[in-house]
Amino acid sequence: MSRSSFSTEGIVLARKNYGEADRLLTIFSRHYGKIFLLAKGVRKPKSRKRGHIEIFSRVRFSFAKNDNFVLMNEAELIDSYQQIRTNLKKATLSYYFVEVITKIIPGEEKHEELYNKLIEYLQHLKSSSKLKLLRLNFVEEVLVLLGYWPRGKVFMDADRVLDAVLERQINSKRVGEKILH
Repeated sequence: MSRSSFSTEGIVLARKNYGEADRLLTIFSRHYGKIFLLAKGVRKPKSRKRGHIEIFSRVRFSFAKNDNFVLMNEAELIDSYQQIRTNLKKATLSYYFVEVITKIIPGEEKHEELYNKLIEYLQHLKSSSKLKLLRLNFVEEVLVLLGYWPRGKVFMDADRVLDAVLERQINSKRVGEKILH
């Protein structure tokens, strides 16, 4: 059985409990794109990784690939975005950001520029009060970066363009619209 180890940083996009103490994670990483991995024993009370792998947390982590799965070895918190988590409107917008990234990027497609853009928008969100504008700018920049919209062309309805690209609606958009208005 071959085994390769890697290290990078990333944003936790999703998590799902698995078995009694494990968790399946989706992380958008700087160097490897969107990764699906297993964090063994992370739900145990004594796990050191437990608090580091919350949705939209930025983490430095290592993982190993073998023939069957990808396993997280270590995780270290870079930024929990605590200022965002304590504000319902900002937390909702963060969930929207990660849902857009989750749905628009195929697994293991590397896109460092998009990763940096997500970090930039999470940083802006810490201090911004113009959340609706921030959401629309994020959608536009993501669509331009990925080649779905020409740079400089007037953007009339970001949500409609995003829905057409994804061929489905963003679930957190409905919640966000009510909160952001």
